[in-house]
Amino acid sequence: MSAIVAVVGEGVLADRVCKDLSSKYEVVRQPDFEAGIPEAANLVLVVHDAWIPSVHLKAEEVIRPTGIPWLRSFVSFGEGVVGPLVRQDKQGCSQCADTRRLMAGRDRKEMWELQQRLEEQDRVERDVWGSRLGLLQLAYLLESEADKVLQGISANLEEQVFLINMKTLKSSRHSFIPDPLCTVCGGLPDDSPDLARISLQPSLKISTDSYRCRSMDDLKEVLVKDYLDHRTGFLNDKMYDLIPPFADVSVNLPLFNGDEGVAGRTHTYAVSEVTAILEGLERSCGLAARGKRTVVHDSFSNLKDQALNPVKVGIHTKEQYAQHDFPFKPFTPNRPINWVWGYSLLQERPILVPELLAYYSLGCGHGFVYETSNGCALGGSLEEAIFHGVLEIVERDSFLLTWYAQLPLPRIDLYSANDEELHLMVDRVRAVAGYDLYLFNSTMENGIPSVWVMAKNRKEKGLNIICAAGAHLDPVRAVKSAIHELAGMMLTLDEKLESNQEEYVSMLQDSSLVRKMDDHGMLYGLPQAEERLQFLLDDNRPVRTFEEEFNWKGKHTDLTADLQDVFQKFRRLNLDVIVVNQTTSETIRNGLHCVKVLIPGMLPMTFGHHLTRVTGLERVLRVPWELGYAKQPLTIEELNPYPHPFP
Repeated sequence: MSAIVAVVGEGVLADRVCKDLSSKYEVVRQPDFEAGIPEAANLVLVVHDAWIPSVHLKAEEVIRPTGIPWLRSFVSFGEGVVGPLVRQDKQGCSQCADTRRLMAGRDRKEMWELQQRLEEQDRVERDVWGSRLGLLQLAYLLESEADKVLQGISANLEEQVFLINMKTLKSSRHSFIPDPLCTVCGGLPDDSPDLARISLQPSLKISTDSYRCRSMDDLKEVLVKDYLDHRTGFLNDKMYDLIPPFADVSVNLPLFNGDEGVAGRTHTYAVSEVTAILEGLERSCGLAARGKRTVVHDSFSNLKDQALNPVKVGIHTKEQYAQHDFPFKPFTPNRPINWVWGYSLLQERPILVPELLAYYSLGCGHGFVYETSNGCALGGSLEEAIFHGVLEIVERDSFLLTWYAQLPLPRIDLYSANDEELHLMVDRVRAVAGYDLYLFNSTMENGIPSVWVMAKNRKEKGLNIICAAGAHLDPVRAVKSAIHELAGMMLTLDEKLESNQEEYVSMLQDSSLVRKMDDHGMLYGLPQAEERLQFLLDDNRPVRTFEEEFNWKGKHTDLTADLQDVFQKFRRLNLDVIVVNQTTSETIRNGLHCVKVLIPGMLPMTFGHHLTRVTGLERVLRVPWELGYAKQPLTIEELNPYPHPFP
């Protein structure tokens, strides 16, 4: 008995498909979904000579409950589309495909507006670029995919689409990832205390010298295949930058109102590409809740027994809030806000966290503080993600504490490390980019090795000073990470400094003009700004060795054991570690976890001098005294008044 194919649609393409398939299968044709779908159908094809979004949305509504797989084909702006193959029990529907295709395009906002208009129409005239020859080719591809589905051949268009140029007939297959926010097949679970609970499990390292549980080699193929595609990709572009002294690859994360570039910097372009993709995934997870649906909306006054007091993470000053153009309002305990569930590792219980602290884009203009990607990290296990999220907080805290208190950190001889790769990196930066590197030990009271690395230009042109930070249980790794960050700015921004020098000189004279992330690093590219870093550059202090400065004990084969060592440090300091799980279906499909770590009391990185956050964070006043840098606790008035140089 032959299979039954239901064909829904009108036009040249539908006519051709019905004619060709009728020789092999029983074909039931209907112009629309008014009569429903034959229950005995083995496959439904939705076929038109133009893009009619309302029909595809109707198809999801009508066909999905039947459990019958369906496939679509249409023409849009001179391009034929076949797919995806939609199944009832799987994510990855027509709406997901349209969202990814729209977002990957350059005119995504205009195309979205067009889609909204087209959704109000049940019929659209044939696409003017839909030539008869092109429609025949489109029909051939659709029939070929239909045969595969009906014959049970595994190669089909689940989570994929064919795109065909109707003029040249060139075709290409493109993968897409289901959208977790899709109104048809998404279905996010409600955020809850149970979902927030964390029970740390063993996470074996890939080697004794590694602090990862998944290797880049294992991840490369699947990351590129799943996430990077110029037509339908979660990430839609990549660029190799050949100017910096190390391999620099950027990928683009398309957002509705713009593009977000993220970079990977290592010693090879292949590894840098994988690193950049991971950075893109991490950035997306941190922008908004895409793994759980936020359901708690209440005031801190009503939730204080189970919620984090936002003041403990640092807020802005009364003077900042009083500015007429300041984008945030003071925290009000009685005002209802959105909360998400995190997990307190100190208290060992779920805890509510303001949503705007858990997802950093949400605070822009609608909250009480400016929050960035502090503590966001991606890992091959939940434990790995938490480990690296903690290290990022430590890195940024040590940098800011050094800056605000102007700590005369011990300088370390870079060549004193028993690591040939590090020596070669230092030599390459000097020979290729023309910079000398200076290393300082910025480890704070928690004892986790932290470094401040400064690059000083030996040439007459270009950025004069570039600063970066690193933190890791292995201090050499911290240094290498910081050098890679520095290298990303070397040689690439020289022209920008020259052409905008007057603007940066104005920032030097008026700190309130430092408004954007880039302004911080560019300001200290000016030779005139070097005097602000003399507290580090003073040559009167003896140069120390790695062995003399760093003494972290403990090296395990299980990353979770390292993580437990770190937690013990914070417990002794009575500093809580709160983890918000940001993992989405987009990352967990490949075993990747993403978290936001908050450690109330530690200094959060901010960009734009007007958005500095130190109020409520007394560590910045106390720790310099505890470490012997000051004779007594500092006062707010003694803190460094200038914008920090974190790039």
